[in-house]
Amino acid sequence: MMSVSPTSTESIRNDIRAAGLRATPARMATLRLLREATTPMTHADVAQELDDVGVDKATAFRNLNDMTEAGLLRRTELGDHVYRFEEIRPGEVGKDSHPHFLCTVCGAVSCLDNVKLTAGSLRESDKVGEVVEILLRGRCNKCK
Repeated sequence: MMSVSPTSTESIRNDIRAAGLRATPARMATLRLLREATTPMTHADVAQELDDVGVDKATAFRNLNDMTEAGLLRRTELGDHVYRFEEIRPGEVGKDSHPHFLCTVCGAVSCLDNVKLTAGSLRESDKVGEVVEILLRGRCNKCK
């Protein structure tokens, strides 16, 4: 049996419905866009991308928030006062996040899937609390 692509219309429709939402064309376009994205996207990015298919800014904003509340998307703020949205990937639990790199010059954001805290870092951080996000800041390769 062939597996269904996570960006297929059938998969997207099923996932939206399973989250308790109506699978409207705008929601389906939004989830497909974020599943195909290689980095988290701002509301402005999403609205600009979906403008060509007739999704206005207010609908894009409402759908991003609805799908975040339903557990399909994660909203993060990386210290620059800009909310970004990304899909919650298979195997990720709710608000758990993977690490990100934020360029302090151009603002580009990159996902760092394989960055983990060392055992020693985890022991030290456990002394003060629970680590819920790892954010690295610096200059990207284009800006350094």
